[in-house]
Amino acid sequence: MFLPLLLAAQGKKSFSLDDLLPGGRTFSQLQPQSLYAEWWGDRCVETRIDSCWEIDVDNGKREVLFTLEQLNQWLGAPAGKPWVRSCYNVSFPKPGLPYVAVTVSGRPQADGTPTRTYVVVDFRKGEKVYEQTYPAGAGALDRAEATGSLAFVKAQNLYVVRGTDGKTVAVSTDGSDDLVYGQAVHRNEFGITKGTFWSPDGRKLAFYRMDQSMVPDYPQVDITTRIATTYSCKYPMAGEKTHNVTVGVFDPSTEQTVWLQAGDPADRYFTNISWSPDGRKIYMIELNRDQNHAELACYDAVTGKKEGILYEETHPKYVEPQHGLVFLPWDHSKFLYQSQRDGYNHLYLFDLAVPQDGDERQTANGGTCRERVKVSPLTSGKWVVKEVLGFDRESKSLLIGSNERHPLQTNLYKVALKDGRRTLLDEGDGVHYASLSESGKYLLDTYSSPTVVRRVNLVSTRKGRCLNLLDAEDPWKGYAVPEISCGSIKAADGVTDLYYRMVKPVGFDATKKYPTVIYVYGGPHAHNVEASRNYLARGWEIYMAQKGYLLFILDNRGSDNRGLDFENVTFRHLGEEEMKDQMEGVKFLKSLPYVDAGRIGVHGWSFGGFMTTNLMLTYPDVFKVGVAGGPVIDWQYYEAMYGERYMDTPQANPDGYEGSNLRLKAGNLKGKLQIIIGYNDPVCVPQHSLSFMRACIDAGTQPDFFVYPGDEHNMMGTDRVHLHERITQYFEDYLK
Repeated sequence: MFLPLLLAAQGKKSFSLDDLLPGGRTFSQLQPQSLYAEWWGDRCVETRIDSCWEIDVDNGKREVLFTLEQLNQWLGAPAGKPWVRSCYNVSFPKPGLPYVAVTVSGRPQADGTPTRTYVVVDFRKGEKVYEQTYPAGAGALDRAEATGSLAFVKAQNLYVVRGTDGKTVAVSTDGSDDLVYGQAVHRNEFGITKGTFWSPDGRKLAFYRMDQSMVPDYPQVDITTRIATTYSCKYPMAGEKTHNVTVGVFDPSTEQTVWLQAGDPADRYFTNISWSPDGRKIYMIELNRDQNHAELACYDAVTGKKEGILYEETHPKYVEPQHGLVFLPWDHSKFLYQSQRDGYNHLYLFDLAVPQDGDERQTANGGTCRERVKVSPLTSGKWVVKEVLGFDRESKSLLIGSNERHPLQTNLYKVALKDGRRTLLDEGDGVHYASLSESGKYLLDTYSSPTVVRRVNLVSTRKGRCLNLLDAEDPWKGYAVPEISCGSIKAADGVTDLYYRMVKPVGFDATKKYPTVIYVYGGPHAHNVEASRNYLARGWEIYMAQKGYLLFILDNRGSDNRGLDFENVTFRHLGEEEMKDQMEGVKFLKSLPYVDAGRIGVHGWSFGGFMTTNLMLTYPDVFKVGVAGGPVIDWQYYEAMYGERYMDTPQANPDGYEGSNLRLKAGNLKGKLQIIIGYNDPVCVPQHSLSFMRACIDAGTQPDFFVYPGDEHNMMGTDRVHLHERITQYFEDYLK
């Protein structure tokens, strides 16, 4: 299905790492042209650095709405000293009204103190209509556009600025490092990205409260002080105590909080908080610590009383809710729920008006579900729903992105709610990302494919008409771009298809043998290969191909978007099945006459760092060189929410934890292995790599070790360029 990208290299320019990596000085200059746009109701607005334009949805013609210079004038910025330097960050909060909103940073107060201010401007009249200054030091800002109220966190306490009178009200006063309000909990697992949730009418605020006093402090070192100091991060390791979370509902008008009566929060996870459209009820998915039993609970938002459990789902391995409820705009007695209960992530229509007597059903993957309201599958099949975009109210349809056409693609569909019939809305290839207009009448579709650099289309969801707004030229014209191809091999089970990307050396000669680097991640919730531009090749791969290496990237079982069985085959024994699949990739590579089997290296970061180290130690005669970034070394040192989902606790699964403990394999190292970490990593804490260094010393093996002081789990900006210079040099020194 997928063909190699063949590009001639002779007489072409070479790339630098600055050209290819985010944070590089010239990176932005070599990216495909983009079109930045958002919906103003059903009207499409393109934002540029210096202006905003309306795009006619019927013919694509553009008309300027206002310029950056005008916006700064309306804001009152001094001539030649703009407060807003780009129109990219403006928004259009009131469909039907000519209002543009922008956050202004650095505008001085009367005392000269710089502020951040939210300002709404009527761009037809050229005047301000609303202004709100954010409190100094405020974080986790969450605005209720319906009322103008603002929730924010400061010094671990939660506050609300009322939209009615501008009064700032303290929701909490006892916040501390041990007691955190209004922020994401459960270490951002289960789809949690924030800690405050306004009701649809903006009159009440649900929020998280996290008591982490029982969670151990993990020490980090700050070397920027004259004498190095320490600071701590709360880190609940697998099998250890975890934090207790409760959910409050604050009413700004009465300044009172009620607490959801969810029972004892110990060893439980609360996620996917959703309001009913009328603001009277709150729905929340509750998980046990084993993460194999999920309950969808309903609460009275006024009293906090638990009204009941609507749905339960169990699985012998794990249940992993990631998404909140989505109510139908035209029928508030029905909502959509996402689940993998039948083996793939699909949509189910829940009807609150039709109660059930706790009907229990067997799921397709060995679990059970108990339905206390009518539940009907809306989508089904051996593919996954990847995104819910919204509704077309007129046709009572849903817009989604899925990989129904191919596991490596994301395509856009319209789904009829009455019967689940799906209509493809794009060309049928590539990877598509879209935004939907307010009524669902139009889609703004941005996509790429192995043969399309970037294309932006405006799609009529009702008429099927497609209007092209942008076809970006290839910014790499004139450069020596390697051949990039995609294919498949069988997994170690002999049945499952696995997809790979291969990047051949620039100036490839099939009669020569090349050093080969396997880039690996291999863990849940990620993939490395898809049918987008260059098959999702990373800039570093292009750079290495330029230096004469062949790069090979394989998505093993355990990675995402292929169904639950594909992912959870690794349960309780992380690394084992993944490595078996990667070794099938090695077998394939060794069958190619141009791969030098004596010069195979491996590199990966995070879970990929774990895989890199594991491969080097488990197959020491296969891999000559490895670079492992931010690796997990011993899963008992990793956080409970993620680690216990895939490994259970160390107490319940001692054999699994022992089998994946890389310290116990330290004596197997034969090749050259470099471990690289951020010195202040709060994700894969330094204890992983430091304990591995100690184990290697004790075993008499000689890995190399490099740290980035001040960096956390990933290197950003110019540090990222420096990092890849180091990785490259290691392979140049020992593999080439």
